[in-house]
Amino acid sequence: MPTPECNVDFDLGEPPPELQEYARLQCGEDPNTRLQAIYELRDMIYERGECTPHRMDDEYLLRFLRARNFIVQRAHRLMVNYYQFKEENPELFENVYPLDLRKIGDLNIIAVPPYRDQHGRRLLFFRLGCWDPKEIAVEELFKGTIFTLEMGLIEQRTQILGGVALFDLEDLGMQHAWQVTPSVASKIIKLLVSSFPTKTHAIHIINHSWIFDKIYNIFKPLLTSEMKSKIYFHGYDNTSLHKHIHPDHLPERYGGIWPEYPYTVWLESLKTNFAVAKDIIATGYKFREEEICPEVVRRLKNDGINLS
Repeated sequence: MPTPECNVDFDLGEPPPELQEYARLQCGEDPNTRLQAIYELRDMIYERGECTPHRMDDEYLLRFLRARNFIVQRAHRLMVNYYQFKEENPELFENVYPLDLRKIGDLNIIAVPPYRDQHGRRLLFFRLGCWDPKEIAVEELFKGTIFTLEMGLIEQRTQILGGVALFDLEDLGMQHAWQVTPSVASKIIKLLVSSFPTKTHAIHIINHSWIFDKIYNIFKPLLTSEMKSKIYFHGYDNTSLHKHIHPDHLPERYGGIWPEYPYTVWLESLKTNFAVAKDIIATGYKFREEEICPEVVRRLKNDGINLS
C-alpha cells in the first residue's frame, strides 16, 4: 500500500470558518468579545502581580484563554501555574537549544506525526521502552516534551482543538520504573493538565504490563476524577485503541496506515521556517547561528532578534 500524503509544515494560518465555529460553540470564543477578554486578562496580570510573563502580546495571551475556554480567571490561574512551574524547574527552560534534542527523536522516544487524529487534533507519541535512562536523563525527556508542546501552540488549530497523548509502554522495565519518583510524576501531571496552556483531550496507555501498575500507583493520588476520565488503558489490544483513534490516523505499529515519523521532522522544520523560529526564540529557546539557514538568520537579525 502506498504511503498516504501528508504535510509536515506548521499550520500557521488563521482558523478556517468551521474551526472558528467550533471555537465559538465548544470553547466560548466569541469574535465580538475576544479582544475584551484579552484586555481583561492583561489587566488582571498587572493588577494581581502573581506572575511576570515574558510576553504580553495578544497572540500569546490568547493561548491561555483558549486553554481555559475564555474564562479569564481560569486563564490567569493557568498562566500563574505556568510561570511558577518554570521558576520551580529552571533547568528545564534555561539555555535550551532545541536542535540539541535530536537524540530523543533519533531513538524514537518522542514523536509528533505530521498527520492528526480524525478530529483534527495533534498526536503526541511516547515510546518509553526505547529510552535508556543511563544514556538520557529524565530531565532531557521533560525538555523534549515541553518543547514539543510549545511548538504545537504556535498553531491556532492546536490551541483550539488541543491534542491527544499516546504512551506505548512496550519493553518498559524496572530501570524505567525507578525513574518515576513522586516528583517526576507531579511534573508530568502539571505539564499535561494544570500548568501548560494546552488541552489534553485524552491519554492512551497501550502495551502495558504489571510494571506500569506499580508506576500508576504513584500517579493515582495526584489525579482528580476529571483527569482519570481522560485516561484509557488498552493493554495489548489495538482494536481497543481504534475505538478512540481511527486506524487511518495511526502508524502501522498500532494497526494503522502510516509509517513512523521521527521527532526530527519537526526539528528540521525549524531551520527553514522564519515564523516558527521567531516564535520559539520569543518563548525563550536559543539557536546557534550555524544551525539554521542563512536566510532565516538574516531575517531574524533584521528584526533585531538575538538567536542566543
